Amino acid sequence: MRPGDFSSMIRGRRRLPEAYASLGEHPFFWSESKIRVRRRPHLILARIRGAGLFACLCLLPVAAFAGYDPSGLRLPPGFQVSLYVTGSGFHRNQRGIPAVVAMSFGPDGTLYFARTANRLKEIYGRSDARLYRVPPGAAKITAATEKQFLFGPLLDDPDELTVNRRGEVFVSTRHATGYGSIYRLNPNGTATLFAGGPAPSGKPLLQDPEDIAFDQADNVYVIDSDLGVVVKLDPNGKVLNRRWLTGIGRGRTLTIDSRDNLWIGSDGSHDSEHIDRHGEILRVQLSSGKRETIYSGALPSGMSFSPGGHLFVAQRRSHKLFALAADGKRVEFATFSGRAALRTLAFPPVNEHTRKLGLAGDLFVMVFPVLDYPVREVIRISGPFDDFVKRGAGGKP
Repeated sequence: MRPGDFSSMIRGRRRLPEAYASLGEHPFFWSESKIRVRRRPHLILARIRGAGLFACLCLLPVAAFAGYDPSGLRLPPGFQVSLYVTGSGFHRNQRGIPAVVAMSFGPDGTLYFARTANRLKEIYGRSDARLYRVPPGAAKITAATEKQFLFGPLLDDPDELTVNRRGEVFVSTRHATGYGSIYRLNPNGTATLFAGGPAPSGKPLLQDPEDIAFDQADNVYVIDSDLGVVVKLDPNGKVLNRRWLTGIGRGRTLTIDSRDNLWIGSDGSHDSEHIDRHGEILRVQLSSGKRETIYSGALPSGMSFSPGGHLFVAQRRSHKLFALAADGKRVEFATFSGRAALRTLAFPPVNEHTRKLGLAGDLFVMVFPVLDYPVREVIRISGPFDDFVKRGAGGKP
């Protein structure tokens, strides 16, 4: 049974609340077992064929769940956590802001969010949306105050976004007709098509663009999950190489370190199952194009470098957050259990602005309750991240 099959089974008959329908995305159900579902009010029983057993999947009504449960987060000693962005009034009684899937900090400490089409449809009945822009400082967004946080025009399925050092926001989008686009938004919210869009003839440049990264010369790199390539563009959007890097499968995340190495998080080849053992993290030297597989076995849903240059990775499917030491050794950092799960993460850029704001050096993580996540929150984790990784790798802090 593949991820999502269970969701399809229980959605196929009488419609159930999203909390129950999303159970199929929980790793517990990723097995080859054949599952039959029985429905009762606020109760789902799954029978596993051959086992003669019934598993109770949910006993409480959705109204009993208020959102992400912080008691499910396990951090090492010496780290503190606080709530940074939350919301209310968007989805039943759930805490959180609606449909957010990606986030990135600007150089002034402003936090931007992109929102995904499938969650937008659940809440708004449409797949286009404006971005969120949250000024520095903790925030709560409500239906009454949402307008002041909206940024830029409506965009089709804004999936990933990244902010460059000038504060320009680059957003990847996917249109229902099969082409992808990259938009550039200046700090006042004006948007222009930067790359992609419908092709007058032939194949479009982009089909399913995901993450975006910038090198020190301000060239732009875009990873396309459907095509399995990284496209290289100049600072003005001119295509330098539409197949700068190929053979990366379902590429999802991108980031560049201080030495101009491009790091790629891939979900594995297009014909592989969407499970952790097929994921990998690659490092590519921009100067030579040399490619190395640094880590295998995790589906990275988000990656960000700490101030000391250690890569922190969100492993959404296994509800873990880990770091990679200089030698590629995995260092476990945090786990999420119960109704606590994570989507992605971000360290703010380290500069004079973020130091004055007290943001520099902290890690921000997008979280949600496992059983129901059309809305999500952002928590802030503070502590000695780089010393922790060095100790975990067997070195001295």
